[in-house]
Amino acid sequence: MQEYVEFLLAYWPRFADGAVVTLQQAGLGTLLAVVVALTTGFMKMSPILPVRWLGIAYIEVFRGTSLLVQLYWIFFVLPLFGLTLGKFTAGFLALGLNLGAYGAELVRGGVQSVPRGQYEAAIALGMGPFKRMRRIIFPQALLNMLPPWGNLLIELLKSTALVALISVSDLMFESKQINMTTFQSAQAFGTALIIYYVMARCIITPGMRWLERRLALKLSRG
Repeated sequence: MQEYVEFLLAYWPRFADGAVVTLQQAGLGTLLAVVVALTTGFMKMSPILPVRWLGIAYIEVFRGTSLLVQLYWIFFVLPLFGLTLGKFTAGFLALGLNLGAYGAELVRGGVQSVPRGQYEAAIALGMGPFKRMRRIIFPQALLNMLPPWGNLLIELLKSTALVALISVSDLMFESKQINMTTFQSAQAFGTALIIYYVMARCIITPGMRWLERRLALKLSRG
């Protein structure tokens, strides 16, 4: 135990720096994933055939191929076509684009889970399609979506470990560097494991539960 405490005292600044980068990657990836999920989810439900096909194609490609391969394509292959991105940018772009495709199915499922009577009631009140979706359908769909979105965001957080493979100095990158220096694998990767768990358990899980309670309260008042 004393040896582990000494290890932490020596290397905690590097773990902390890596954890900050991991949270930045997860946060930016989440923002992008939400935008992509909403856009492609509604595209897949569009009555306009080319728009629907485009949404389906995006979802199938990004869900059906490896996140690691997508990360390498963005960072290593796109420069061959004249588009060069920094490693930090390439990291959260790959995360957001990939997890957004999974989120699109949550958006579609959430919207389609709203009872048909809600649509009919909104139409009876004279609401147009956009107002109907904004005021009646989407708030109820969002409440249904939040629990699976919590799981998806935890998956996104864990997937940030892949950005270490393009030398983004996240938590996993720092853990690997510390392990290569000290050869203390149990301490290095054990500490990383604990930090990942704390971020998921103390940030994402309570945050999503808070959102669920707030939205449920708002809907009940409405």
